[in-house]
Amino acid sequence: MKKPKNVEQYIAGYPPVIRKMLSQMRATIRKAAPAATEVISYGMPAYKSDGMLLYFASHTSHLGFYPFTSAIKAFQKELAAYETSRGTVRFPFGKPLPSTLITKMVKFRMKENLEKAKLKKKPKKKTSRKAGRL
Repeated sequence: MKKPKNVEQYIAGYPPVIRKMLSQMRATIRKAAPAATEVISYGMPAYKSDGMLLYFASHTSHLGFYPFTSAIKAFQKELAAYETSRGTVRFPFGKPLPSTLITKMVKFRMKENLEKAKLKKKPKKKTSRKAGRL
């Protein structure tokens, strides 16, 4: 498959059954984070809002969802039915996507990124250059 230029091209490169699941994932993410920017990063669909939010990608037997480690930890109990690793959730093909859970995870990441962005924007207190000099 050629490197896709956008998410439409990425999804179009797969068979209909997988396209349906990819489209559902995309729609769920876009509904949960309508202001997020959709991009292709590392050759897969990704979303940005105050920094990188998450990625998703099709694999041989599953749809990989990459909401970062913090989201995996925060939703550990709800994810018990799925194979996970440090920053990955694997949703098997042929089973329905847990749209409600995905929505919660996307919103969690939106909030997390917004909080990080606010911390970065806080003005730093000026320190006296003379402090500490004898």
